Amino acid sequence: MEQTHALGRRKAAVARVYISAGAGNITINDRPLEDYFKEDALRYIVNQPFTVTETAGKFDTKITIVGGGVKGQAEAIRLGISRALCEIDKEAYRPALKAAGFLTRDAREVERKKPGQPSARARFQFSKR
Repeated sequence: MEQTHALGRRKAAVARVYISAGAGNITINDRPLEDYFKEDALRYIVNQPFTVTETAGKFDTKITIVGGGVKGQAEAIRLGISRALCEIDKEAYRPALKAAGFLTRDAREVERKKPGQPSARARFQFSKR
């Protein structure tokens, strides 16, 4: 099996995911998963597609990620891995990933700050007199 490529996005984070057959190693920006994401919750998010499809330890994953914060990056990686697994074997993995909601791009973005206001929605206090 050759290398499979997929893209995952979340907020400002963009993850390029390369999956190939292997021992289950996950490398993010040339660093192991445990070094890149210190929190267990973030490592859990990254590993969710492998858990749902029961393919943990079957694929080596190399990831390049730019932009965003740690949570957005973890969710972008999850989407990228899910898309790559679908490219490998659509019939086997797609139903489980679709049911778990891992193939849907979360399009929510931060609303921009408006001029003359303290933030996107907040207004300065109005004084009638």
